[in-house]
Amino acid sequence: MRPEQIELLVTPGTPTIHPDGSRVIVSTSRPDLAADAYVGQLLTLPLGDGGQDDTSVTPVQPPRRLTQGRHDSTPRYSPNGRLIGFLRSEGGPAQFAIMAADGGEPRVVTDRLLGVSDFAFSPDSRSVVLVSREPDAGRYGSLDGVSAGAEDPRLITGHRYQANGVGYTRDRPAQLFLLELPDLDAEPPVAPVGRARAAGAGDAAADADALVPRLRQLTDGIADYRSPAFAPDGHTIYFVAALHSTQDTDLRAGVYATDTSAAMPRLVSGAAPDLAAASVTPTPDGRFLYVLAGDTGPDGRDFVARNQAVYLLETGDGPDAVRRLTDPETMDPSGGDGRLVLTEDGAVLVVVNARGRGELVRVDPGDGDMADVRTLHSADDVVTGVAAAAGRIVIAHSTPASAGDLALLVGDPRRDDAGGCRVRPLTDLSAGLRAEADLITPVERTVTAADGYPVHGWVLTPSGPGPHPVLLNIHGGPYAQYGWNLFDEAQVYASAGYAVVMCNPRGSAGYGQEHGRAIRQAMGTVDATDVLTFLNGAIAADPALDGTRLGVMGGSYGGFLTAWLIAHDHRFAAAIVERGFLDPDGFAGTSDIGSFFGHEYVGRDPGIVRAQSPLAVADRVRTPTLVIHSEQDLRCPLPQAQNYFERLLDAGVESELLVFPGEDHELSRAGTPHHRKQRFEAILRWWQRWLPVRAG
Repeated sequence: MRPEQIELLVTPGTPTIHPDGSRVIVSTSRPDLAADAYVGQLLTLPLGDGGQDDTSVTPVQPPRRLTQGRHDSTPRYSPNGRLIGFLRSEGGPAQFAIMAADGGEPRVVTDRLLGVSDFAFSPDSRSVVLVSREPDAGRYGSLDGVSAGAEDPRLITGHRYQANGVGYTRDRPAQLFLLELPDLDAEPPVAPVGRARAAGAGDAAADADALVPRLRQLTDGIADYRSPAFAPDGHTIYFVAALHSTQDTDLRAGVYATDTSAAMPRLVSGAAPDLAAASVTPTPDGRFLYVLAGDTGPDGRDFVARNQAVYLLETGDGPDAVRRLTDPETMDPSGGDGRLVLTEDGAVLVVVNARGRGELVRVDPGDGDMADVRTLHSADDVVTGVAAAAGRIVIAHSTPASAGDLALLVGDPRRDDAGGCRVRPLTDLSAGLRAEADLITPVERTVTAADGYPVHGWVLTPSGPGPHPVLLNIHGGPYAQYGWNLFDEAQVYASAGYAVVMCNPRGSAGYGQEHGRAIRQAMGTVDATDVLTFLNGAIAADPALDGTRLGVMGGSYGGFLTAWLIAHDHRFAAAIVERGFLDPDGFAGTSDIGSFFGHEYVGRDPGIVRAQSPLAVADRVRTPTLVIHSEQDLRCPLPQAQNYFERLLDAGVESELLVFPGEDHELSRAGTPHHRKQRFEAILRWWQRWLPVRAG
């Protein structure tokens, strides 16, 4: 795969199934270099009437393009099946749009200054609750003639006031709004012009109301309100927010309820005060709520390698009761898009991270003390989204040969002898990529460390005769995982002639909490040992890997560990440190997570912190190092790279600093297509300079 072939990476979003189970809709997105933007529309395809044993490997038929927008995403059928709601961006902030389920021209029904990020239909399909950021007066273009540089000064009074990819947050919190949906069968409104406009006394606000319905704001304050869901009564709205008095100094987030009249929010999760709720889904009878949440401990800050769990909460006005349905010690149900998907029989579906896989798991609370938790799909792939309706389940999943496709699960998920469902492919969205790009199949390996610990990972070996130079690639997080999805970075490097070695050392997700917490206040210890152990084992197992020609690279936590390794191990010909966590002392006051991340991962004791600081040992580096960073990175802010680069220069290290304007921490995954291509080209130039691929 070449850098410019990122245009062939077609990625599906989360699908939605018509309530009668007859068809499915999904959005797609791909980088477009000519537009220097992400483009994609909604696709639709029938689910057919195949039986439970129909596992044909051939998709039923190619999907049909349903919309023609520049970037349409997040489609959802209304409960009555008559409407499709989605988000549409024509180059600016995404707005909420609706269209008839049986076809027709979509109608954009919001004009929010900062766009719409999420929505949920009411049970009667007559209204939606929207999530949209509401700017303070005079900020973010809300007042004509007042540019960003001319805004009033900001008075900061707490720790958490910014977010990577957003910027300042407290002067534009995410609020909930109620929108009564217009009748699509009625004649669409038009704005008055000419004499009619003059007769209306020139009221611009009235003109705008003529084109889009007026919204009713349901929430207020500086907190972000998210993950809304209507109760079956159609009046109550549940959501997640941090409204408690210590919300600035801990990580807790509760489940609250309001109603369509904008009543004062009521805390629903009071029986579990230490939860950090992520999403909420009411049961069909409205008596309970499924909640995906993590337990932050008695101080509200214990997040290191703490898995989320599925909880069941009572919704009544009496003493709240909470019941945990999954075991966070062994199960991490935070994969996919992080949503809980209700099934027809009242169970809930979640995506679980497990040993590089994204598995689909069904959770049924049952009538007894133990919940029925069973895996419906586990394969060499990563489930990224799921939909369920009318007894049917459709997943979006990525494999080593596909950036993402849809598949229908077949089989009865409730039968004890089902052995997990099977899948019937519905799409082949990466056919063009496979036809044009040289995709390398990863080989799974497990290497045993000196202390007996099994280190799990993958190796991509280029085609053609070796031995090939080797790149040790280290993931971010640290509580994240490499897996069985198509990884464009590894494919680009392998196609350029480099063997790519990547693993999930201790500290990674997908192997239980103990595995993840092994590096708490011990970063650069067993994790460093694990990646080097895996590198050595991969080289020993395959003569096509040249153990004398090595490079190392990584981003975020991977940037930390790369910088740490090259200060202690000088075997590498060169290194790339990208968006790294490099200076724990400077991190606390500049990062959007600085008030808690470093304190929990490296501690507060100055001596212990310094013992885990790549900046503190940068003078030991001898390896030529390319430092890559983004100007707008608020997760690992630019000074992390600048200070580290300066220290390398002072130490006489061959170094370069590559800074991408306008980008944030997500450059490699969601940066502008042109910058992503330039990044790949710069990386390959660096490796060709210091670790050239031998001709032949």
